[in-house]
Amino acid sequence: MAIHIKKLKVRPRKNATTNMCGPQLATMLGCWAASGDLHSNNACAEAAQTLFQCMRTTPLPKKMHKPTINYHLARLGKNIQ
Repeated sequence: MAIHIKKLKVRPRKNATTNMCGPQLATMLGCWAASGDLHSNNACAEAAQTLFQCMRTTPLPKKMHKPTINYHLARLGKNIQ
């Protein structure tokens, strides 16, 4: 039994990204926008320190590699034709 599928395209699921230090980044950018000067270290030093601390202590998410359906289709495509 042979199966032939013409022009089959399947898009992989898009995983929701987690922005772990997003609130701290938004606070710092808001401070910069409110102060109007990106070079004044005194006005936004606390917001910058909070962001740096978050970035230092937050672990990176582990990447789990799962082959996508497109990978399997390409691999099995030789046998399907």
